[in-house]
Amino acid sequence: MPRTLNTLTLSDAKQMLQAGKAKAANLGIPYNIAVVDAGGALIAFTRQDGALAGSIDLAISKAKTARMFDKTTEYLAELAQPGAPLFGIEQSNGGNVVIFGGGLPVKYDDQIIGAVGTSAGSVEQDIAVAMAAAEAISPNAKP
Repeated sequence: MPRTLNTLTLSDAKQMLQAGKAKAANLGIPYNIAVVDAGGALIAFTRQDGALAGSIDLAISKAKTARMFDKTTEYLAELAQPGAPLFGIEQSNGGNVVIFGGGLPVKYDDQIIGAVGTSAGSVEQDIAVAMAAAEAISPNAKP
């Protein structure tokens, strides 16, 4: 039986990038922001002037990680501590799993339709920029 897959669109991603950039400007930090679709493929990415080059791959990997595991990267970090159930998870998937805050799944009607990842500031700032991006199309986004 055919199934319908809801996913973020390029239009959604552009809205999310705008909202994330606005939050980054409010923080006074240039950011890298990545948006992936329901399959975890990159839809859109922005690197603001002056954003850390080392954060490019982190933003993209945070978005992909959030979609791969359908959890925030902040929550995965908790689960990956020594003695926790997912200890060592960051070594999976060819080492492309990023487990610190700034990546979160994006939902619409309780269905995950993609994810966003941000990097350039502190973990708390990365989470705030990711939340702003997600809230642009998913007003009830939760970290």
